[in-house]
Amino acid sequence: VGNLPKPSIDTGMGLERIAAVMQGVTDNYDTDTFKALIAASGALTHTATDGANTASHRVIADHLRTAGFLIADGVLPASEGRGYVLRRIMRRAMRHAHILGAKQPLMHRLVPALVTEMGAAYPELSRARPLIEATLQQEETRFRQTLDKGLKLLDEATTGMTDGTLAGDVAFKLYDTYGFPYDLTEDALRERNIAVDREGFDTAMAEQKRAARAAWKGSGAKASDDIWFDIVEQTGGTEFLGYASDTGEGEVVALVKDGARVDHATTGDTVAIVVNQTPFYGESGGQVGDAGHISNDSGLRANVTETSKQLGRVFVHHAIVDAGEIKVGDPVKLQIDVARRAQIRANHSATHLLHEALRERLGTHVAQKGSLVAPDRLRFDFSQPVAMTPADIAQVEADVNAQVRGNGAVTTLLMTPDDAIAMGAMALFGEKYGDEVRVVSMGSTEDGTYSIELCGGTHVNALGDIGLFKVVGEGAVSSGIRRVEALTGEAARAYLTGRDDRLREAAAVLKSTPDEVPARVASLLEDRRRLERELADAKKALALGGGGSGEAAGLEQVGGVAFIGQVLNDFEAKGLRGAVDEAKQRLGSGIAVMVAINDGRASVAVGVTADLVASHNAVDLLKIAVATLGGQGGGGRPDMAQGGGPDGDKAAEAVAAVRAKVEAAGA
Repeated sequence: VGNLPKPSIDTGMGLERIAAVMQGVTDNYDTDTFKALIAASGALTHTATDGANTASHRVIADHLRTAGFLIADGVLPASEGRGYVLRRIMRRAMRHAHILGAKQPLMHRLVPALVTEMGAAYPELSRARPLIEATLQQEETRFRQTLDKGLKLLDEATTGMTDGTLAGDVAFKLYDTYGFPYDLTEDALRERNIAVDREGFDTAMAEQKRAARAAWKGSGAKASDDIWFDIVEQTGGTEFLGYASDTGEGEVVALVKDGARVDHATTGDTVAIVVNQTPFYGESGGQVGDAGHISNDSGLRANVTETSKQLGRVFVHHAIVDAGEIKVGDPVKLQIDVARRAQIRANHSATHLLHEALRERLGTHVAQKGSLVAPDRLRFDFSQPVAMTPADIAQVEADVNAQVRGNGAVTTLLMTPDDAIAMGAMALFGEKYGDEVRVVSMGSTEDGTYSIELCGGTHVNALGDIGLFKVVGEGAVSSGIRRVEALTGEAARAYLTGRDDRLREAAAVLKSTPDEVPARVASLLEDRRRLERELADAKKALALGGGGSGEAAGLEQVGGVAFIGQVLNDFEAKGLRGAVDEAKQRLGSGIAVMVAINDGRASVAVGVTADLVASHNAVDLLKIAVATLGGQGGGGRPDMAQGGGPDGDKAAEAVAAVRAKVEAAGA
């Protein structure tokens, strides 16, 4: 470290201090911008802006400005990372609004004043004003419920206390059970000279983590996955940036190679990379994880083949280091495969449309039972007792494509699960949801929104981005569960083009036009069936006439009855019954035995005319033949029975065995 060429002092002369100097005031909060925001706060709360209220108004003005700029820059309230920082800033301002006696959400009503003061210099505030207002109102509405409950519980816990320390386990219960943050507990009690036992709070937090780890180990998860608990306890969860961005920058917080944590990885290594924030979606909810690459200015390039999510909080980039070296603590740049993500988005949004179309066509009993959202296809499992008809599939396709052509916007809101369900959002049965959920709405009908679902996945901005939807398969998964497989966009177009090409090829072979192919094929099939019937009749006539391949059918007297026994090579088994019936008609009174041999196996049929069934049972005679052929079973009626066996080379012996039985019965 060398000396500066011009030694100087950092005075911290930011915008506010320069404005204070230029405006001749000694307090940043007395500059024109802050004074306007503070005045707006006083007007809306109907309170004085000086005296005991000074601190509250200043907190509201300062935090309003910070929250507005963060939201305009794409940051939204969350439970991790920068989103959590934003939420804490917003909630501190909201608590001071509560202190001032505001009965309704205040912060979103101050946004016009913020835009008036700073929108000209920062036009992004004006562009993002609707989002800023909606986010602040939604967050404050939710937080007021938490705040009212938390302050009431806090008052009960500190009744009679004028100073001293609140037990850490009590503060943790407020946080864990009721969502009342530790810093707000500390802030609320500071005015009453009551401290909070931070050490006790941390102990309770550690105990909860220990219990969660023990419960996880008892769930049957792999012991090697225990490493992710260590990572999340030390570094926290990963903040997901991918709803708003395809790129990002982050810091490497952990590396895992061959199941163990390492400090670095080099060219050729396969490694799992964890960063503090990422635009890569981790596989969950049926949607596959993102692919892409991670790099830095030092020559690193790692190819990310897939991204998983561990413990619901840690995003893990499974990568191969193509060049350079990566170390824990390195700053990195992250870039997802944009084209691949676009295909996944289209398939995921199409899955939502498919779900609603199935419910409208088949009934509200339809519920999602599983899904796969991949870049090349989508799969959707749902409750349905019977197969879909071609008309059902056609209608579902038409409904989805109608919404796609409508090109409606896809919107996302954050809210509590109860509020989401109250507005009509579909939730998955048995799914566990946190305190906050994403509600994805898309499409339109005469009555309102077409589809509203709870979903943490990524989606298209407008339904027209899906392009085209085509069902390519429908079948059973298990009892009461059906599966639809479908394609969207370019994959659907390529599928339809391929089918059209094959149809044209078939038309060329048939010497017809594509439109004439169905009729031409039907005609050919009818011709084939006619020829098959004629061939079967010819084979039967040839066999019964003694001119076929096999042993000739000779009429003989056996045991005092007329008897025909014949072996037929390459004679279809389904024709045996008819052949035996014709032989019985020729005999008038007698017994016919015929054995057909195909591919080494034998089929046998025995017929007895009605006048002889009292003394010769066809089923009994059949069993003798089947046993000789190495088979089991077979059956029928006293006048007709059929069976078979694997030993076709013993067909003549089978006929002889039946002949011997008939002869013995007549002796």
